[in-house]
Amino acid sequence: MKRFGLAAVAALAMAAMMPVSAQQVLKVGSTPTGIPFTFLDTKTNSIQGIMVDLVTEVGKDAGFNVQIEPMQFSALIPSLTSSKIDIIAAAMFITAPRKEVVDFSDPIYTYGEGLVVPKSDTKSYATQDDLKGETVGAQVGTAFVDALKKSGLFAEVKAYDTIPDILRDVNTGRLKAGYADYPILAYNLKQGGFPEVRLVDGYKPVTVGSVGIGVRKGDTELLGKINASLAKLKANGTIDKILEKWGQKAQG
Repeated sequence: MKRFGLAAVAALAMAAMMPVSAQQVLKVGSTPTGIPFTFLDTKTNSIQGIMVDLVTEVGKDAGFNVQIEPMQFSALIPSLTSSKIDIIAAAMFITAPRKEVVDFSDPIYTYGEGLVVPKSDTKSYATQDDLKGETVGAQVGTAFVDALKKSGLFAEVKAYDTIPDILRDVNTGRLKAGYADYPILAYNLKQGGFPEVRLVDGYKPVTVGSVGIGVRKGDTELLGKINASLAKLKANGTIDKILEKWGQKAQG
């Protein structure tokens, strides 16, 4: 009995010495071009932004570490369903088609599409009808590109890999107008990288949605942990602080 007692004490001592880093590590898919939600910080060569800060805080609260995996927006869902990643943390709307293959957390932030045109174009555009018959651009894989195509209003809806690609073509005059996430467009233009682009004031978005964190379909345990942590982070003001850090208004 004495020997068993000593062995038990030794086992407990070894367990106590186990590093905290043995915590579960979950791979999180994020995009390098969705500033301020997610973007590549060239100074640190790492993905930063609202959703990275948020999923990191969720992990701390829920008891797991996160490993951010950069990828194009259109690759996020395929990477999740094929188990290359465990979580999606990006500027991804919770939509009915996506909910068929992905389980989403409770809504985090709500907004619609913004409209950009060349600065030389001073016309007021209140609705999509004002651009009927024109060629416009949107990001591949987003809810905006599908909605624009289904509207039947436009001569062509060009699909771009990234939002900066859209801004570049509008900036050079190769594209009449571009549609994308309003907060991302506004943040990019504030940085001054596209001086010949104008974000249209007074434009009323058609596709309004909420961003959420995505997990594999049926992963109820992980989804439950994420939602519980989000509720806690919302109640204690952490989510508002993260939004404000990146120049976004807190939402009620």
